[in-house]
Order: sequence, then structure tokens, then C-alpha cells
Amino acid sequence: MQRLPPNQRQTADFPVLHFGKVPEFDRKSWDFTVGGAVENPLKLTYDEFLALRSTASTGDFHCVKGWSRLDLKWEGVLFSEIVKLTNPESSAGFATIEADGGYTTGLPLADLLEPDVLFAYRLDDRPLEPSHGGPLRLVVPRKYAYKSAKWVRKVVFTGEQELGFWEERGYSNSADPWKEERYSR
Repeated sequence: MQRLPPNQRQTADFPVLHFGKVPEFDRKSWDFTVGGAVENPLKLTYDEFLALRSTASTGDFHCVKGWSRLDLKWEGVLFSEIVKLTNPESSAGFATIEADGGYTTGLPLADLLEPDVLFAYRLDDRPLEPSHGGPLRLVVPRKYAYKSAKWVRKVVFTGEQELGFWEERGYSNSADPWKEERYSR
């Protein structure tokens, strides 16, 4: 089975790319909220988030810049677990992910409910480093990495897909590496 999407090259490194500076993490004041079109809005401290049912998933990570890192082991909470806790309304077909520093990205729930999409707080059996999105990063393996938002703080369920930070700047909203959907047309 082919593991590298078209025009991607494998790397043993895990380059650090992000817009802005790495935010400070204060465990005592950090929170994770879920709102929008949900029956049960949610607000969790970091320790409460860590107490949720966790899972590990090994997958590949594809950057829109052309590199791919294979077999990264992520650990965290499946997106589907958050859905179970909040019970989105039937009108909610999408979610906008908001992160520290003003970063956002939007995805259809169908993509977010894939069995390997999770909010990761560990990478390769170690706490997720801040430069790679710690304390919490969304991981969406079937999309280019700009959909895998770093420093996640909030999920907002919506009836329409909202454009995120990079999508507003010309990147593809669908971000499928197998179709080379790097930029919007």
C-alpha cells in the first residue's frame, strides 16, 4: 500500500511550523470548551480532560509543504468521545476548532469522526511538546497538517463550514493530500 501522497517526501525529522509564537501553558488556568450547536456545552480543566477515556493511534502526518512523517504514535481523546459528551444538534454538520494565538480551522463532522482523529496530548510515549502543539493538538491524519490545529482550546459545532486561518489565505478547505488539495482554486 502506498503511504506517501503524490509529491510528498518522507522525512525522519518532525519539522516545527506554526504562525506566531508558542503560547505559554498554565495548567491551573487552561480550559477546553465545546459549544455552538450542542445539547450539552462542555468546559473542562486540563486535569479533567486528561481523565477522559484515552486512546493511542499510530499514523502518518502530511505537511502541505511536501514532507511526510510516518508512524507517529499519538495519544489522547478521540473526537468521537467529545461528540458523545456534547451531543451535537442534527443541524451541526461541521466544527470549527479554535486555538491559542487566534488560529482556527473548520472541518466536516464526517472527517472529524474518522476513527483516528483525536485531541492529542502525547506523542511517541512522551508529553506533547509545546512546539508540536502541546498541551493539546487536534490530529486529523487524512488531511494536510494545517487541519491538525496546535494549542486547541475550543470546539464550536456549526451548521456550515467556516474558513480557518490558512483557508482564508488561499489554502484548500478540503486539504486532501491524496488529491493534492493544497490550495483553493
